[in-house]
Amino acid sequence: MMQPTLEYTKRLDKEDSLSKFREEFYLRQGTIYMDGNSLGLLSKRAERALLESVEDWKEHGIDGWTKGKHPWFDLSERLADLLAPLVGAATEEVIVTGSTTVNLHQLVATFYQPQGKRTKILADELTFPSDIYALQSQLRIHEYDPDQYLIRVKSRDGRIIEEEDIIEAMTDEVALIILPTVQYRSGQILDMKRLTAEAHKRGILIGFDGCHSVGAIPHSFSEWDVDFAYWCNYKYLNGGPGSVGGLYVNRKHFGTNPGLAGWFGSRKDKQFDLEHTFTPAETAGAYQIGTPHVLSMAPLLGSLEIFVEAGIENIRKKSLEINQYFMDLIEVELTGLGFEIGNPRTDARRGGHVCLEHPEAARICKSLKENGIIPDFRAPNVIRLAPIALYTSYEDVWNVVQILKKIMLEKQYEKFANGREIVA
Repeated sequence: MMQPTLEYTKRLDKEDSLSKFREEFYLRQGTIYMDGNSLGLLSKRAERALLESVEDWKEHGIDGWTKGKHPWFDLSERLADLLAPLVGAATEEVIVTGSTTVNLHQLVATFYQPQGKRTKILADELTFPSDIYALQSQLRIHEYDPDQYLIRVKSRDGRIIEEEDIIEAMTDEVALIILPTVQYRSGQILDMKRLTAEAHKRGILIGFDGCHSVGAIPHSFSEWDVDFAYWCNYKYLNGGPGSVGGLYVNRKHFGTNPGLAGWFGSRKDKQFDLEHTFTPAETAGAYQIGTPHVLSMAPLLGSLEIFVEAGIENIRKKSLEINQYFMDLIEVELTGLGFEIGNPRTDARRGGHVCLEHPEAARICKSLKENGIIPDFRAPNVIRLAPIALYTSYEDVWNVVQILKKIMLEKQYEKFANGREIVA
């Protein structure tokens, strides 16, 4: 039975099978990092892989394409081999390339093919703004007014999107659906399997933004028959700021010409023929565009090793348990202080972070930082707190709640303005 005591948290930490991975990461003394859902911490293995790649450059120069510890020419494919199990796909269906929004542009340019009355794109009103910007611009390229042709499913409560409402919006005017796997504010997991099946019943292609789920929850993209997906690798996967992103394309779409072609999408044996006739790869590699950013991919070599060892199912198990304990503590310790938990409570519907709502959220976040806690603020009233399975302890979570209680009882937050900083 849950106990809100420090002794109980210490016992949970001793029983934690993933606790050994904590020493793999650079944890700053005197702080508790709760923002790994925005930027994961550096691991020693990621640092080692980066330095090895720098050494390859130093030692081999241009020959680093084919020589050294981590040759560059097929680095994206080798990383895909490590990444594919985390998204439930075959290696050839995954590639490490681009960034989240660039990959979305590529995939929409490829798979948005309006015909007849099927001209609209379906999204939701709670999704991350960059996705909306990309969809609007893709519609403009086709000379469609985004105000008319981009449908955004409404939220009933401002926190979550009901699958029934998405399905109801799947009309015969919809050509393409783009949805998040996990809502970035509330942490709601959408039922990807169900939504994919419903879209396909209606002849609609569907893709998912996995930025807030890959590395935190298991996926089965191939089994669910998802058409495509894309994500960043710097949040739960700890690939570093600006880490190269990832994308998935269902093998049934292999051979579909990329909407945005570039030389790194070439078949490997043809790439350096440098012909003016594009010969695309016969895998997800076809959807690469330009030369890979090697030094922004290298840390993933080390980071993904840890995920192979830890296992995504074990990571999800701890994530659910530590977040449940976090929420239980919040309800016990912070009652009457104006907080409300905004994320879904059932395991099947919640992702890797706790969405804590408060009217003074921006001020509270600033006060948390002053007290050595690194949170994340999302306007107007959300404090996102993410216990990361690989490096957050139960004692960390207990301490965060005690500090939150102290901040509120002492009204420490009142000295700060209730507005976000430049980077929220």
